[in-house]
Amino acid sequence: MRDRVRVVVQGGGRRGRWGALARLLWVGAEAITTVGVVVALLVVHQVWWTNRQAVAAAQEQVRELEHAWGAGGARQPGPGGGADVGAGADAGADAGGGDGDVSDVPVVEGASGRPGAGRGSVPVPGRSAGGGERSAPASAPAPAREEAYAVLRVPRLGLTVPVAQGVDKRTVLDKGYVGHYPGTAQPGAAGNFALAGHRNTHGEPFRYINRLRAGDELLVDVRGRRYTYVVGKVLNETTERDTGVIAPVPHSTVRPDAGYAEAGSYITLTTCTPEYTSKYRLVVWGTLRS
Repeated sequence: MRDRVRVVVQGGGRRGRWGALARLLWVGAEAITTVGVVVALLVVHQVWWTNRQAVAAAQEQVRELEHAWGAGGARQPGPGGGADVGAGADAGADAGGGDGDVSDVPVVEGASGRPGAGRGSVPVPGRSAGGGERSAPASAPAPAREEAYAVLRVPRLGLTVPVAQGVDKRTVLDKGYVGHYPGTAQPGAAGNFALAGHRNTHGEPFRYINRLRAGDELLVDVRGRRYTYVVGKVLNETTERDTGVIAPVPHSTVRPDAGYAEAGSYITLTTCTPEYTSKYRLVVWGTLRS
């Protein structure tokens, strides 16, 4: 009888230990599942929901700009797609300098708002219909820092996005806007109208600019004027410190064979590459159609 009782007690002990282990494994599995769900939700929020919010806000900003321009007067396209300098072009390009930390955003490091950089000091080429030199209209005041003041349209990509002054991450780029580098030229002006935008998350306006090819149009609307740039060159990869890509005459300081050598009116689009990283920069260059 004693042996039988002893066996029963030992069996109960084994079942108790296995039961405790099973409960521990179950709790661990629940914890891992919970953590996985939380991480998945964070990823969905960052990759999907922030895109929806940013795209919606950016499109609303485009509508507000177009409404304001419509109330302000009729459209005044520059001849030949914008060889004339329009509203805001060649204005104080240093406005909006001193942006916040840009170490993890798709901009070129070291591109500060250097006063006078990118101003249209080179005469705009072209002549009027009567054969005389074309004169530029008086320039408007420079846009305020972080102010959306233009619209970029890329027909090949079906992209329409507002352009704001500055490349601050929180106040410009994370809103789904494209940011204008302080110190570079304004739309239509001689020099380099240089822009930065996210490639992934927060509206990702520049996600597919790697698909652009020579001859594609980049349209920039500014208060009733349209400037048409034509894609000329693409630099698939360069370092984040290659500041030459947004110089008045854009060129790469890393790859001397990439870029331009003559003064003119340029546009530059910059973003991160490869996707979902900020290791390198992808650059698209275009020239103003005359």
